[in-house]
Amino acid sequence: MKSTGIVRKVDELGRIVLPIEMRRTLDIAEKDALEIYVEGNSVILKKYKPSCIFCDSNKDIVQFKGKNICPKCLRELTDLQ
Repeated sequence: MKSTGIVRKVDELGRIVLPIEMRRTLDIAEKDALEIYVEGNSVILKKYKPSCIFCDSNKDIVQFKGKNICPKCLRELTDLQ
């Protein structure tokens, strides 16, 4: 993990602010979803990308009955009939 030297305080509601320069660099826009991970004593934020519930691919994801599925797995499900 690379240190940026940026320090932010957590506000009374538990929020932190990501600096605009960092958001631009990481292509994070207003209203983008971020996933939150805990690894040891670290909190990791990652831009959310929907992935297939079967193979974890994140290419060309479609919603099928409320679930994220890639085209390959959707074809395999269709072939089961």
